[in-house]
Amino acid sequence: MSKLKIEIHSFSYKKGGIPKDESGNGGGFAFDCRGILNPGRVEEYKLQTGKDSGVQEYLERQTEMPKFLETIHNLISITIDNYIQRGFGNLQINFGCTGGQHRSVYAAEKTAEFIRKKYPEVEVIINHDEQPQLNAHF
Repeated sequence: MSKLKIEIHSFSYKKGGIPKDESGNGGGFAFDCRGILNPGRVEEYKLQTGKDSGVQEYLERQTEMPKFLETIHNLISITIDNYIQRGFGNLQINFGCTGGQHRSVYAAEKTAEFIRKKYPEVEVIINHDEQPQLNAHF
């Protein structure tokens, strides 16, 4: 049985749109973070990303992001459990926002954290499509 590989993308609806699933399986999830208040509209956060603590605090305290992610994590857990049980090899989870800098980056990072903690047996890869400097290079 192969190990499940979960690829998580943050992306911009304006610049590139929903990332293509290169695994050949198609499908997966695409979540639209534009319904969450945008920290990029706050002057002090404009040049920051969803990995910066100020942006994270804003999203956690000033927006519905925690509730949004809790719902998503419950939803994706159903699929992850099923895919592990059935021996599937790939799942893609995408988070989009206007510029691919704040909300989607935060959501992708927090979702990767959640999956790594709950499912240590799966491989998680994050790609910040609009913020490649944030991608971990191993």
